[in-house]
Amino acid sequence: MARGVCRFLAMQGFSTLTEFPVGKGRRVDVIGLNRERRFVIVEIKTTPADFRSDAKWPDYLPWCDAYYFAVPDGFPAGILPPDQGLLAADAFGAAELRAAPDRPMNPGRRRAQILKFALAAGQRLQQALDPAPADRWGARG
Repeated sequence: MARGVCRFLAMQGFSTLTEFPVGKGRRVDVIGLNRERRFVIVEIKTTPADFRSDAKWPDYLPWCDAYYFAVPDGFPAGILPPDQGLLAADAFGAAELRAAPDRPMNPGRRRAQILKFALAAGQRLQQALDPAPADRWGARG
């Protein structure tokens, strides 16, 4: 589902990362950043039990301008908070069922998170291009 969510966000002009750390000890499923420096977070819930056992999702709200739940077809959407965005998603794409309300981030937090996002994106790209780089003496690092 994360791939489908990332495809949907890309079509909306967002660059995305999965499993991105925010706050202290929290990790969001998908985060997106667009040219307007706006962040969107999407939390993927595959079953009602998955949602009911997750009490940490409100901790993500200060780290984005818009927050969505992404669920598969057939998920009982009525159990989700009505004041958050909602996406129906699968591995191939997603559709917005309910728009996320706009909640502008704290400017200082936004600046710090943009840098963190850029560094994480660069590190992940480097890891994908060269998973086990050798230093100039041949040692693996």
